[in-house]
Amino acid sequence: MSDAFTTRELDVATGSRERVVDLTGDCEAFLREAAAGRDGLLNIFTPHATAGIAVIETGAGSDDDLLAALHTLLPADDRWQHRHGSPGHGRDHVLPAIVPPHATLPVIDGRLALGTWQSVCLVDTNKDNANRQVRLSFLG
Repeated sequence: MSDAFTTRELDVATGSRERVVDLTGDCEAFLREAAAGRDGLLNIFTPHATAGIAVIETGAGSDDDLLAALHTLLPADDRWQHRHGSPGHGRDHVLPAIVPPHATLPVIDGRLALGTWQSVCLVDTNKDNANRQVRLSFLG
């Protein structure tokens, strides 16, 4: 692999409940190897039709607030045209329009240039898919 572009895939177990999974530590570990003190961009991408990537504060209730807001915007009921899976699963297919499946973040001196309270998170409302993949790509 070229030093200019490096990719790693993470396997993330989300279980059978809606989750916001903090990936910041995984991103930082990847950058310690891939960026090696250089500037560049980190792209985070989840190749799923029912999950997204968010930059949000975690640990102070904001992750639960995000899930609550998604319940308000995208209720898990029978209004959805897409009807396979568990009840309300059609809303999971609308999620990536609100929480996109990707984010691109600056890397300075080999470290994520996040704000004080920002974390990189996988947002998964699909209770039918317990395992997710997330691709981390560094472009130096």
